[in-house]
Amino acid sequence: MKAMGGSSPSSEGQAEAAWRRAVRAVDRAARETANAERHERRFAETGRMFHSTMAERHRAVAERHLTAARLQESYARRVREWSNGHGPGRPGTKSVGRPLFMAGVAEACGTRSAALTLVGADLSQLAVAASDRPSRGAQDLEYVLTAGPGRDAARARRKVYVSGGAIEERWPAYGSGLAALGLSAVAALPLQVAEGCIGTLTVFDPPQDLARSEVFDGVAGALTAGVLLGPDADPGLYGGADIRAAVHQAAGALSEQTGGSIGDALALIKARAFALGESPESVAHRFLSGELKLR
Repeated sequence: MKAMGGSSPSSEGQAEAAWRRAVRAVDRAARETANAERHERRFAETGRMFHSTMAERHRAVAERHLTAARLQESYARRVREWSNGHGPGRPGTKSVGRPLFMAGVAEACGTRSAALTLVGADLSQLAVAASDRPSRGAQDLEYVLTAGPGRDAARARRKVYVSGGAIEERWPAYGSGLAALGLSAVAALPLQVAEGCIGTLTVFDPPQDLARSEVFDGVAGALTAGVLLGPDADPGLYGGADIRAAVHQAAGALSEQTGGSIGDALALIKARAFALGESPESVAHRFLSGELKLR
C-alpha cells in the first residue's frame, strides 16, 4: 500500500471500529466477571462444586474478552498514530503501509513475527494474515510444502513448539527455509471451536518463557472467539487477511489448459513457487497475466 498524505477516512473508520469493539469486549468481560463473582458467592454459601466450576469458566471467558479488547485497542492506536504521521519510519512521516492487526498480535506474544491462517477441512490454507515479511514468507513456505508447525497444530489440535536444529529435523525443507528467513523458533496453536479447528496462530522467535506459558493460548482464544467469530467478528482483520483467491483461480485456469485435476494444477503452482523462491500469489498472478508458462 502506498503512503497517503493527511488523515484517511478509511483508516479513521477502522480505528473507530476497533475502539468500539474494544469497548464492547470490556463490557462483556465485566458481565462475565460479575457472573463469576455470583457463582463464587454461591460456592461459599453452598459448597457445591458446580458453582466453583462455573466461576472458573466465567473468569476464563472474561479474560478472553479482555485480551480481545487489548488487541483491538492496540490496532486502533497504531492506525491513529499512522494517520497522524507518527507511525514507524522517518520522524513526522507516514509509514509505508497502514498498520496491520497482526502486528499487535505479535506484540502481545512478545515478538515481531506472527501469522494467522484459516484452514479448510483438509487443513489447506484458505486465508493468511501476517505481521511482517518473515512471518508471511514462513506461511507461504508451509502452504507450498504442505508441511510445518501450523499444519501439525491444526491436525493434532494442540500447541507445537520447536526451536533450533529440531525444526529442520522435524520438517527438513521447511526448517531450512525458515532459517533462510532469519527465524529460529516457532510456536503454533490451533484456533479451536466446538466443531473442530478453523485455523492456527503461529508465532516466530517467541520468548521461550512465553512460548511455554499459557499466554499464547489466551491470545489464540481471543482471536477465535473475539475477532474471527462472535458478534464483532472481522475475519478479514481490517483488510489484513489475504484470501488465496488468485492461486485457486490460476489452478482452475491451468486445470482447463492441461486437462488435469485442480489438485494437480495447484501442486504445480506450488512447486514452481518453491523453485523460483516466489510466493504462490506471485506465480499465480504471473501465470494469469500470461507472463509465466506453467506447462
